[in-house]
Amino acid sequence: GDVVLHSRPLNGGTETLIRNQLASLNIQAVGFTDGIDRAQIAAAAGEAVGKGRLGLVMLETPANPTNGLVDLAAVAEVVADVARRQGHRPPIAVDNTLLGPIYQKPLKHGADLAIYSLTKYAGGHSDLVAGGVSGNDEMVRRIRLLRGALGTQLDPHSCWMLLRSLETLAIRTERANENARKVAAYLRDHRKIRAVHYLGFLEAGDPRKPVFDRQCVQPGSTFSFEVQGGEAEAFAMLDRLEIMKLAVSLGGTETLISHPASTTHSGVPRALREEIGLTDALIRISAGIEHADDLIADPENALR
Repeated sequence: GDVVLHSRPLNGGTETLIRNQLASLNIQAVGFTDGIDRAQIAAAAGEAVGKGRLGLVMLETPANPTNGLVDLAAVAEVVADVARRQGHRPPIAVDNTLLGPIYQKPLKHGADLAIYSLTKYAGGHSDLVAGGVSGNDEMVRRIRLLRGALGTQLDPHSCWMLLRSLETLAIRTERANENARKVAAYLRDHRKIRAVHYLGFLEAGDPRKPVFDRQCVQPGSTFSFEVQGGEAEAFAMLDRLEIMKLAVSLGGTETLISHPASTTHSGVPRALREEIGLTDALIRISAGIEHADDLIADPENALR
């Protein structure tokens, strides 16, 4: 009987969880596409409350793979209004995987829970699968109790690998961030690239810029771009890369590149993918810590 209010897009697996598994438990969902538009967020919240008790607000900012932003302060204001209307304040959960704990701290901007795929930047070496959550003590306690009942505790060796990786998180993050900046700049000027969705390119006057400046420390190292054409042209480029590895993960020491529409978000209906800007021409890249010259030469050769 509860309803989930969520931003779009979310991670493909999260979208599928909400649409399929939660729906089978009679939990409905209402999404909004423009996370900067307070009016749109409020309208979606109103629609959600009309369907039942709003029980959770699930956000991903920046969004995977479009780098769309959600104004956490605006969401917190809307949630406060909802709490007054229904007598229950739904917790705000933020998937902070794309920027990670160094470049964004959702708990300081109104979120109750910060969620991470620790597989990505925290692990950083593409050799473990893990998830993490931090935030409100009571909520985390309940999550831990459920985790214990389900039996999804992480194994000791993966825990050790995570502790090992955290020692280098800062320097890996900084190097990958700088590499992404250089690759994005190269792609932006290429005649075969239609658009580059990189947060470092936000300009004054863009409504997303104040939100980025308030919430984010750096643009991060994962972004997307669109080739001229569609799926065929995107595949042609991906097939010709030699240094960047074709894989759907991100946040590792190696540069990974993927085609979300046919992989991570293939379970999302086409109409919804197009509505949220996830086109067949879109490619996602997660810059690693290789030499920047190599990361520019690779797409240069592929595009040629």
